[in-house]
Amino acid sequence: MVVEERNYAFQPANFRRFLALFESEGIPLMKQHLGQLIGVFTAETGELNTVMQMWVYPDLAERERRRAELWADPRWLAYADRVLPWIVRMETRLLKPTSFSPLR
Repeated sequence: MVVEERNYAFQPANFRRFLALFESEGIPLMKQHLGQLIGVFTAETGELNTVMQMWVYPDLAERERRRAELWADPRWLAYADRVLPWIVRMETRLLKPTSFSPLR
């Protein structure tokens, strides 16, 4: 199992607009293509105007296949064209659970 943590920082003026669009258009498309969403979070401390998402995949090959499907969807491309200009920083980490992790 692989957990993907995706972190995004946004221009403050567009953060609320992003959240509304992400909820109505982004998440439905992502769930259709990517599968299991663990959660979506915003920060109350530290760097503000940030969103963190966590997705679960059985392995890296499945993650690669699913993300390729997402980027082949014209609806996703149209969505991305609208929100990508608002992003000021992106970071992705691929995490593997320990043998004693409750989530494995």
